[in-house]
Amino acid sequence: MKHSKTELRELYLKKRQALSEEIHENMSFDIANRCLDLPIWSLDYFHLFLSISAKNEIDTTLILTLLQGRDKQVVLPKVKNNNDLEHILLTDNTRIVKNKWNIPEPAEGIEIDVSLLQVVFVPLLVCDEKGHRVGYGKGYYDRFLGQCKPEIVKIGLSFFDPIPEIDDVYSGDIPLDFCVCPTKTVAF
Repeated sequence: MKHSKTELRELYLKKRQALSEEIHENMSFDIANRCLDLPIWSLDYFHLFLSISAKNEIDTTLILTLLQGRDKQVVLPKVKNNNDLEHILLTDNTRIVKNKWNIPEPAEGIEIDVSLLQVVFVPLLVCDEKGHRVGYGKGYYDRFLGQCKPEIVKIGLSFFDPIPEIDDVYSGDIPLDFCVCPTKTVAF
């Protein structure tokens, strides 16, 4: 049975909000551990979103710890006024603040050109078996991924296994290369 992005967004937001703190923590830990098996650790520039706790997103601080422990260059998104993203290098001096949507992001910092990025961890609610994802519907990541090099590795992080198909995929949707879930990693 096919579902529209709107229906899936509503359903999976509810499912995610229903996760207990303990289950959320355990699943986030399992996802971070599964990331260790991805073929990405020889690369240097990693783009990582910081979790919106109010939306019960996967705790990406665990992945951040893995990246920093391997001396990777970590780049964080920052929402610009025109609804696009800036990409700020995380340094020891980076101050993280919450923006008007409660999204943690760098207050300021060194902007990195998207051409340097090699891996992007992509937020999502659910994806399908072709690697198409349902996000929050604003298109930030589709616009951002459209600016990246074609060979960039796109990794979705999801509490839920991929569903068979999203009904209303459009031409601007950029499919993932991998989706890391608590019990498995799916390559597309």
